[in-house]
Amino acid sequence: MPVLVDQADETRQFLKSRLQTDVINFRGYESEWQHIRDLLFRTAEHGESNSALLLGPRGCGKTTLVTSVLADLLPDEIFYRNTLIVYLNGLLHTDDRLALKSATAQMNLENAVNGKVFGSFAENLAFLLECLKAGDRKKSKSVVFILEEFDLFCSHHNQTLLYNLFDVAQSAQAPICVLGITARMDVIELLEKRVKSRFSHRQIFILPRENDFKSRIELFKLLLSLPTEKELKEYKKLYKPIPLEALQNHELPLLRRVFNPTEYSFESKWISKWNKHVDGLAANSKVVSVLQNMYEYDVMEATFKTFLFELVSQIGEASPLLTMETINRLGLQFECDDKINLLCGLSVLEQCLMIAMKHHSEIYDRDPFNFEMILTRYNKFANSSTTMQGIDRSVILKAYEHIKNLELIAPVSGSTSKVQKEYQLHRLLLTYGQINQAVGKTPNLPTEICQWAQSSLV
Repeated sequence: MPVLVDQADETRQFLKSRLQTDVINFRGYESEWQHIRDLLFRTAEHGESNSALLLGPRGCGKTTLVTSVLADLLPDEIFYRNTLIVYLNGLLHTDDRLALKSATAQMNLENAVNGKVFGSFAENLAFLLECLKAGDRKKSKSVVFILEEFDLFCSHHNQTLLYNLFDVAQSAQAPICVLGITARMDVIELLEKRVKSRFSHRQIFILPRENDFKSRIELFKLLLSLPTEKELKEYKKLYKPIPLEALQNHELPLLRRVFNPTEYSFESKWISKWNKHVDGLAANSKVVSVLQNMYEYDVMEATFKTFLFELVSQIGEASPLLTMETINRLGLQFECDDKINLLCGLSVLEQCLMIAMKHHSEIYDRDPFNFEMILTRYNKFANSSTTMQGIDRSVILKAYEHIKNLELIAPVSGSTSKVQKEYQLHRLLLTYGQINQAVGKTPNLPTEICQWAQSSLV
């Protein structure tokens, strides 16, 4: 038994590490991966200057892709000795001054002005640009700027930093590559005209595959399986550790601890038993049903990895193998719709107003509505109800405004604030199914309200 427990603990650590830090085995988007690699390699090897944007919804793997490319390039001594990597994040570097301060530190330029780098923004910018432009294009180090949350840099004053970086890249004054990462598909429209004119307009899209559930099952088996002895031997031949020297300056978080499966050891009997168990789970119709429901709710690999991380965290002395009950329980959590939970917390009056909005939207094909329209529909129900009669109009209006504040409905664009609030037009931001589910899940809701929600349209 102690041996089994030890192997289970080691398996848990191995799988958690793989799910969190395995950027080398990047799956899918091979052409996009190669495109980014070629850009960075040409900047480092040939002194080319480039700019590009990597776009895709949150959780699809944009940052992981870039990190995977760097994990592939950094073991090459020629690359890391000839390249400086500057990582800036729009959530952290909220203005150009902070971004410039961080960039200067990551490029090891403090000593060039006797430790007085952080003067005025104009002085620092002039100093940084002079450093970038002063070197020989063929002999000076290349600089790769990775701008995470790129759209937030567009809100900085005059977009000064973006303008100057793109200007240096376009004029090829120094070997520099500017790579922006963003979830905003319309980010080009956020750029000022002068900035846009200096951008290469190279856009690389990472879009989730929405009709490939078979690959999700394969990913389930791949991420939860243990490597065989043969696979470990092959990995040892291919594994290229990143030298510490290459990690000293930049701040890209995922590169600090790159997954290395050769650090773990498992007994061959345990590997065979574990992998057979995982294959059995992947073939189980109930497990497939849970994974199917999750896939239909959210196709992002990041969400799926979070689910698997919580799943493998349950492995231990009490439960050395994954169980169907745990998968079911965690699957229900990940399928949970926060909007439905929010609806379940509304008062009975607010729920009635939501039902009235649903009926209105169904009848008029989601046309906008105002308070008076919903009040009329609600009163028609309340007059025949034994529980909802006698509620004052001002109370109903306050409930309506509370629904608006929760952003369950939204004002129609172009609806002016000069219009009296009872007549301002709104649209419903929920699906009819969400409202029906909330009505069904709300405890102690009067039966007549539940029947009204499911009734034919009147």
